[in-house]
Amino acid sequence: MIVRDVYELVGHTPLIELTTLPIPKGVKVFGKMEMRNPGGSVKDRLGLQLIERAIERGQLKRGGMVVEPTAGNTGIGLALACQKFGINLMTVTPEKFSQEKQALMRLLGATVINTPTELGMKGAIERAKALALEHDAYLPEQFSNPDNPDAYVETLALELLHDIPHIDVFIAGAGSGGTFTGVAKTIRPNGTKTIVVEPEGSILNGGALGPHKTEGIGVESWPVFLDETYVDGIYTITDEEAFYYVAHMAKREGLLIGSSSGAAIAACVKEANQMTDGVIVTILPDSVERYLSQGIVEEAEHAYKNSTHSRR
Repeated sequence: MIVRDVYELVGHTPLIELTTLPIPKGVKVFGKMEMRNPGGSVKDRLGLQLIERAIERGQLKRGGMVVEPTAGNTGIGLALACQKFGINLMTVTPEKFSQEKQALMRLLGATVINTPTELGMKGAIERAKALALEHDAYLPEQFSNPDNPDAYVETLALELLHDIPHIDVFIAGAGSGGTFTGVAKTIRPNGTKTIVVEPEGSILNGGALGPHKTEGIGVESWPVFLDETYVDGIYTITDEEAFYYVAHMAKREGLLIGSSSGAAIAACVKEANQMTDGVIVTILPDSVERYLSQGIVEEAEHAYKNSTHSRR
C-alpha cells in the first residue's frame, strides 16, 4: 500500500478478536486497535477534526496558534494536524504525566508547558485558558467542544459497523467522553448496549475522587457532552485489574496496550460473564510504549503475578 502522507493513515484501524479472555464460549470480544494510527492513538482522529473544523469556520488560519490542555494523546494528534496546516501549537500538560507523550509532542513541533501534577487536568485547563488569552490563540477546548464527539461519528463508528453490522455491546473508557459519545449515539439505534469504563478514583459511578495509575481515562466531573441517556452502564475498574490485562494481552496474545485499554478489556470480561452469547466491541486507545516512564511494565508484571482475580 502506497500513501501520499501520514494523514491518509488516520483511521481504518484493524479490529482484532481477543481470544484468550476468561469468558463464555458464545461471547466474542473485539478490540479496535487505535494505536495503529500514525500518531499512535485514537486521538489522531480528534486532532484533525478540531483543526479542520476551526479552519472551516474561520477561527484559525495558517500561521496562527493553538493552545490546548492535554494529557498527551490529543496533543500528539493536534501536533500532526497543525503540521499539515502550518499552525503553531502550545500544549499544557501536568508535569508528571507520560514523559513519552510529552517528548513526542515536542518532537512534532509543539511547545509543551507543564503545570503542577497535583492540580490535575483542571489546573492544565485553567493555565491553557490564560495562555490562549495572552497569545491571542485558538483554544479548541476538547472537553467541551462538540467537534470532539463528532470526530468519531462518521469515522470510528461507521468503521465498526462496516466490520460488524450488529454489535451487542459497545464498551469504551471516558476521559473527555468524546469517543464514547460519538460512537454510542451512532450505534445505539441498532440496539447496541453502550457502557462506559472509568478507573477507581473517577466519579462517574458515584465513587470518591482520588488518584489512579490508569492513565488516559477518568474524570473529576461529569463531561459536558457525555449524555446520560447513552450510558447503559458504568464499570469502575481498579488499577490492579487494568494492569493485569495489560500483562495478560502481552503474554497471551502479543498485544501491547496501555492501561486504559487494560481497563476496557477488564470491563469486557465482566460484561461478557453476564452473557451467554453475543458480540462485544471495545476501543484500545493506545499502546504500552507511551507509559514506560510511568512504570507500566512493572505495574503490569506485579498485577499479573499477584492479582487476587488471577485468571491465567
